Formats: sequence, structure tokens, C-alpha cells
Amino acid sequence: MRATLINIGFGNAVVAERIIAVITPMSASGKRIREEAKENEVLIDATHGRKTRAIIIMDSSHVILSAMQPETIANRLASHDQTEE
Repeated sequence: MRATLINIGFGNAVVAERIIAVITPMSASGKRIREEAKENEVLIDATHGRKTRAIIIMDSSHVILSAMQPETIANRLASHDQTEE
């Protein structure tokens, strides 16, 4: 099986099959997850200094911050799933 990369902005990509969830950073759980990831040194900031618009949770417990809208990332994941079938 070949890994599919999903573009999350600014030339950064993640392996689609390893994404567990994409959430908004303004929710209480989003803020908590971000802080815990920072404390545990598993936070990856892929925003290039822009405003964080999506938090991507990976199966490796890494948390990735993206400047892209969660809906955009979700649409890319959905189109990936459709091409897989």
C-alpha cells in the first residue's frame, strides 16, 4: 500500500492514513490538546507564522497546527477516500 500525502499548506504534507481528527483551535478541547502536545513535545507548528485555523491529530500522538481551514483539509481527505475506493 502506498501512503497518500495531504497538503496542509505552505508546502507541508501529512500522511492521510495516519490522521485521526481535524478540529478547530477555538474549542475548549482544541486548546487543551494544543497545550498538552506542547508540554509533551509532540506539537508541530506548520502555520509559518500565520493564524492557526486547524489542529490535526495523528495516530502517533503528534498534533499538527495548520493555517488552512478544517473544511479544506476534510475535503482533501474525502477526495482521497473516494479515489481509494
